[in-house]
Amino acid sequence: MLRVVGQVLVAFFDVSFLPPMEAWYSGLMPYPYLLPSQIVLIAVMAKICVDFTRERGYFYEPKRWLGGELLWFGGIYLAAMIARAVFLWDHPIPIVFHWVLAAFVLTVALSHRRRLSPSR
Repeated sequence: MLRVVGQVLVAFFDVSFLPPMEAWYSGLMPYPYLLPSQIVLIAVMAKICVDFTRERGYFYEPKRWLGGELLWFGGIYLAAMIARAVFLWDHPIPIVFHWVLAAFVLTVALSHRRRLSPSR
């Protein structure tokens, strides 16, 4: 969330004490599309966190696809972002953000997998 706030401050309020806009995002997606997608992502992540905190809700109830496919997706996503960092350290702020996002995905997936385990 702080990354998105930082981007907004630089993009719309020309804040000079933060890195320039080029450092905040790679430019792969135009910013008018990126910002709304980031806001939706933050809202979904907040809902996931609320569900886990309350220990109930759609994202908390164990689901096989969240423990399986999401685990694969998170692992591939993290590996791709690590490879990007190794071979193309062009925009470190978004790369580190993607590591955090991948860790979030993996944490949720591993929680579902653990709670679906028959040994439990």
